[in-house]
Amino acid sequence: MDFNLTGEQKEYLDMVRRFVGRDIIPVSMSLEKGHTFPFDIIRKAWDQGILNLSIPEAVKGYSLDLISTALIIRELAYGDSGIATSAMCNDLANAVIAMHGTEAQQQAFLSPFVERPLLASFCLTEPNAGSDNSGMTTLMQKGKNGKYLLNGSKCFITNASFASQFTVFTKVGKTSSPFIACVVVPALAVEPEAAETGSQACREIPLPCGGRIVTGKPEDKLGQRLSNTASVTFEDVVIEDDQIIGDRRLGFQYLTDVLDYARPMVAAIGVGIARRALDLTLAYTRERRQFGQRICDMPVARETLVAMWKKTELAEMALMKAAFLVQEGAPDRGVYASLAKNLAAEAALFCSTEGLHLHGGYGFMAEFEISKLLRDAQIIDIYEGVREVQNMIIGRELI
Repeated sequence: MDFNLTGEQKEYLDMVRRFVGRDIIPVSMSLEKGHTFPFDIIRKAWDQGILNLSIPEAVKGYSLDLISTALIIRELAYGDSGIATSAMCNDLANAVIAMHGTEAQQQAFLSPFVERPLLASFCLTEPNAGSDNSGMTTLMQKGKNGKYLLNGSKCFITNASFASQFTVFTKVGKTSSPFIACVVVPALAVEPEAAETGSQACREIPLPCGGRIVTGKPEDKLGQRLSNTASVTFEDVVIEDDQIIGDRRLGFQYLTDVLDYARPMVAAIGVGIARRALDLTLAYTRERRQFGQRICDMPVARETLVAMWKKTELAEMALMKAAFLVQEGAPDRGVYASLAKNLAAEAALFCSTEGLHLHGGYGFMAEFEISKLLRDAQIIDIYEGVREVQNMIIGRELI
């Protein structure tokens, strides 16, 4: 594995850093206070080619390797992890289509995201089925006319209030079935210019093929307030055969594949938070003086800064290895994806907590970004599989 980036990768990352410094960092704090979904920033990211990184070359005209994708997500998270989560979840919803969809399905369901700045939702988690997917009750079964009908509710769904397409995992036939299917449900396109980004209302989406989708009121979250999160309910949604990805009995395998892809992306978000917390804390402790010297010159403070740096660097190395192994399709890619996610979550939590501590009383004030990072970091340890689930995966592979 070569840690040297190609010239093309360096240029792409430089472009992303300029975008983050110009369009995200200056406004993220004020947007968060206003509870305004940053669809205009999403549109600008699409203009820059920073969205929909998982769409294959056959559809988009070019492709990005997984290491580049992870580094781009890391840079977005350095600016704001909520925006990075919205971008990453577009790929989460589309990656399974890219991996297991037919050529016709890829053209039908992925081309719209190349043509204009649309959002997608990945619908897996349910109120009573978080990490335990066997407890899923969303159901696809045949109706009287022989067509499949999709019914059920999902919760904590990113981009739900503004999604133009939903990738849904569902039981098949009956809720006790061991079979899970993956289906794609296109909906009315939501354009950035027409989106009611400050709305707290539910959304009802009638579908021309039959049935409807209802999204709940956007969740009021502790952190990552610049990503939209809401519940999604499917009511008698007609599913045609060409909306079913791959084999309708193999959805669990497809889910495993997409989560192996997603966990390095979550790790990238964690590394972005950790690095931002470290940089903010270094800048603050270089300027702030106590007892006649800079805080960063005090041995006890410097020891904390070193610990923050070490955790950030170790998390980034784990991220790079996981991205490489997933890209290569290595047999042990899943265990390293879980390791990267856990280490990145630990780094994000540690750096934001200790960074706030070194800010002293100022860190507790909402006007200081370090307090936002502490709130944002909490979810890294939870979504796409909590820490304990990642340890279960690692433990299972070890023995």
